[in-house]
Amino acid sequence: MTASTTPLPVPDGFGAVSRAPGLPPGFTETFTGRYVDTGDVRLHAVVGGEGPPLLLLAGWPQTWYAWRLVMPGLARNFRVIAVDPRGVGLSDKPRDGYDTGTLARDMAALMTALGHDRFAMAGHDVGMWIAYAVAADHPERVARLAVAEAAIPGLSPSPPLFGDRQANDRLWHFGFNRLGELNEQLVRGREHLYFSHQFESKAVQKFPADVVRYYVDHLASDADALRASFAFYRALDLTAAQNEQRRKRRLTLPVLAIAGAANSGGLVAATMRLAGDDVDSLIIPECGHYPAEEAPDAVLTALIRFLAPYRDGADE
Repeated sequence: MTASTTPLPVPDGFGAVSRAPGLPPGFTETFTGRYVDTGDVRLHAVVGGEGPPLLLLAGWPQTWYAWRLVMPGLARNFRVIAVDPRGVGLSDKPRDGYDTGTLARDMAALMTALGHDRFAMAGHDVGMWIAYAVAADHPERVARLAVAEAAIPGLSPSPPLFGDRQANDRLWHFGFNRLGELNEQLVRGREHLYFSHQFESKAVQKFPADVVRYYVDHLASDADALRASFAFYRALDLTAAQNEQRRKRRLTLPVLAIAGAANSGGLVAATMRLAGDDVDSLIIPECGHYPAEEAPDAVLTALIRFLAPYRDGADE
């Protein structure tokens, strides 16, 4: 399938920049939303800033909006592209293609369509799964990789079935999200109960009520949004098998592993050291699973420092 030459509409409605609550001052003067036809799916991206390209991938159950607090600072140094992968936000929600091999191809095609042959990436949670796949499957495209707050199926050791209570509270959604249909039947109409619990239980610095409502209202907006939110987990068998092959080709690019001290701690760096040879670690105190929203200043400072050689052309 080739990219269409038909002009795409301007993103509007729920999920668009124009409808997002609580954006930093001047955000919409720097960033605009756009659709990008990759030839396979139509993706929604929020783009702004000047400099070398930086692709941002949020985690489950979030959208591009998860990066809003660090995007203005990054835009002073980089051309920032915060994208909704397939199944998320205003992007297309096909029935399949949620393994990280397909998602990585989507990201490579997105950046090609935007005119960027080489770029840096930052990915959180499921976005970390995708970012790792892009760096492993398309190593010539990615200059530097920052990742946050995830283990990687097929790379990290699987947690025990009978783990401690704290681990169960953090990880029980993996098994639930992989169910074929029952999860949708149980969550539909109770989206606020299920998804708000994820934010409440994993964040140390609690989210404002309107932010949680923004995320949850998207997931409750239509059946496809809810289905697609589980699709990343339903594809885990294939993703894990792909990662077992990827780990045979070690990453050589610089990697920054970011974690909240109250959630993943040293796990993120330990995970990436299973895959890469040049891994630095940042563990943020008094922070849970959502560093870019719980500790945006620390994340922004760390990203700018880590990406400075890329910005200055030293990674060429």
